[in-house]
Amino acid sequence: MMRQRLTEDRMTRRNQLHRCLIGLSVTLLFAFLQATPPAPLALMENKLLDMRFLLRGAVPANDDVVIVTIDEKSIQSIGRWSWDRNVFAELLYTLTDAEPSVITFDVIFSEPSALDQELAQAIDYAGNVLLPVVFDFGGDLGRHGAGEQLDDFALRQVSHPERFREYRPITADSALLPRPELADMSMGLGHINMQPDRDGILRWELMLIAHDDRLLPSLTLLTAAMHKGVALDQIIVDAGKGISMADTFIQTDHFGRMLIPYYCPSGTFPHYSVADVLNGDIPPEKLANKVVLIGATAVGIYDLRVTPFSAAMPGVEKHASVIGGILENKLLTQAPLWIETLLLVCSGLLLTLLLRRTGAIPSLMLTVTFSIGITILAILTFLKGQTWINLSAPLLNCASIYTAIMAYSFRVEERSSRYIKHLFSSYVTERVVHELIHHPEMARLGGARREVSVLFSDIKGFTSFSEKHSPQEVVTLLNEYLSAMTEIIFRWEGTLDKFVGDEIMVFWGAPMPQPDHAERAVRCALEMRKRLEEMQQEWRERGVEPLDAGIGVNSGKVLVGNIGAEGKKMDYTIIGDHVNLGARVEALTRNYTTPILVTEHTVAALRGNHTEQTVPAYTLQEVDRVTVKGRNEAVKIFTVAGVTEA
Repeated sequence: MMRQRLTEDRMTRRNQLHRCLIGLSVTLLFAFLQATPPAPLALMENKLLDMRFLLRGAVPANDDVVIVTIDEKSIQSIGRWSWDRNVFAELLYTLTDAEPSVITFDVIFSEPSALDQELAQAIDYAGNVLLPVVFDFGGDLGRHGAGEQLDDFALRQVSHPERFREYRPITADSALLPRPELADMSMGLGHINMQPDRDGILRWELMLIAHDDRLLPSLTLLTAAMHKGVALDQIIVDAGKGISMADTFIQTDHFGRMLIPYYCPSGTFPHYSVADVLNGDIPPEKLANKVVLIGATAVGIYDLRVTPFSAAMPGVEKHASVIGGILENKLLTQAPLWIETLLLVCSGLLLTLLLRRTGAIPSLMLTVTFSIGITILAILTFLKGQTWINLSAPLLNCASIYTAIMAYSFRVEERSSRYIKHLFSSYVTERVVHELIHHPEMARLGGARREVSVLFSDIKGFTSFSEKHSPQEVVTLLNEYLSAMTEIIFRWEGTLDKFVGDEIMVFWGAPMPQPDHAERAVRCALEMRKRLEEMQQEWRERGVEPLDAGIGVNSGKVLVGNIGAEGKKMDYTIIGDHVNLGARVEALTRNYTTPILVTEHTVAALRGNHTEQTVPAYTLQEVDRVTVKGRNEAVKIFTVAGVTEA
């Protein structure tokens, strides 16, 4: 029994080890996928990032940034787009009088115009104008070899140059530049290229673009630097880490991109129509010492972008969010990969340890709890710490660990169910088999001591009966008898151990616990006897010599389990002194005039199951006190004539 119990424990430990190995394997897989995310995983994470933006909602806009808009009102007042350069010249003169800190155009002046010189003079007069550049990647949008014109506006300060070979900024082939006379009068040129993710949503700002071995800053970076009074040569690029600018550090990835710190949906930053500015309707103090962005918001100009907040945000408002975030130093950062990996591995391993010994429903609850906890952590980190922690990989890891471990468990349980059904279907009723499949621990196949009642039944004089009748007659009559007895046994939910020729061995109390095992055994014996008497009458009417049988019942602790030659033949049975006593008592029915004998142990079990007010009044009569073979101690035996309800 000890060896069988150790075998069960070893199987349990092995299943738990397999669960742990499954969870570890899944976790390592997702740690790799998190480091090199495939497109579906990256898309899922982007959507979860958008969710965090939406949960955060709008935040107050930076007061230092205003937008002068080319809107429908301006187009109706000035004329259809695009406007002559003298309109922008007049706008610059008006804005300059309000003394903004920097004026940034989100308008490309790449085509020649007879009024270029007039605009150039206005730019020179303002002395704080920045103009945009558009780079092309693989096409021929602008001029090749434009590096010389851009050379004065390139970033030259690079820290840790040894890491620069691992830096992979977006590289452009050509550039669409403003007219030379306009560029020469400006304070700087910065690119306005945008690179939406695969789902079309703009989440990243290209802070740097490489062109002709130069690093060109974005227009937003130049604007923020100019407002803060930081010169171009004071902007330091830390390859693969970020950009330092005075007291501000801007985290970038290996592509030179910064996560855009969107403030809100469209319209949060102050908007002033170009028409209102030209008409003098905007008080100068609303523009003084401000960053003034000039860009289009009119739908017909088609400078609209899809963002986490909006399906149609004007590009100039995106610029405002980037500049405002830099000026307020309220930038979003991405957690280092080692922190994300630590979160994923720790949560995955802890969940695995918890799931190694739990069932499907508790495991599901644990997995959901872990997922909710990780989600809350990621959301709070984003809302309170402005840090983006990868959420998709840990969530999928938890779900996959649960799915993989449960799939393994179902496979093991299915195999166990088939084994239990194969083992017990011939011993017990279908209902008991069903219960054992759902509660396999009841079977204790490895061996256990149980309190049971065992019934033996044997046909009297069967050997002589067999000699007087043909084999066909013997088999037919025996099958008829055994079928009738088996039906009664199963009705009382007994475990049919075996048929040994004409002998029947049945027990109650295993594999399923049955506290009333003694009562079931005695009632079954009485019903078997009653049915046998009915069959004897039927046989006489048919002219067949009737069979008669003795029944013995005993109760006590026995060893129950799957016993036999492992790998060859195993039977679920019981063994022990009380089993032998039950067989000896059945044999004693040949020496007494009663067909049913039960031991004092069964009588004690009958009385112990009920109070005097509820116990059925069995007609018990002590027959003798006998000493059977194999036992030194005498035991009382009783006959049971019937039962009457008290």
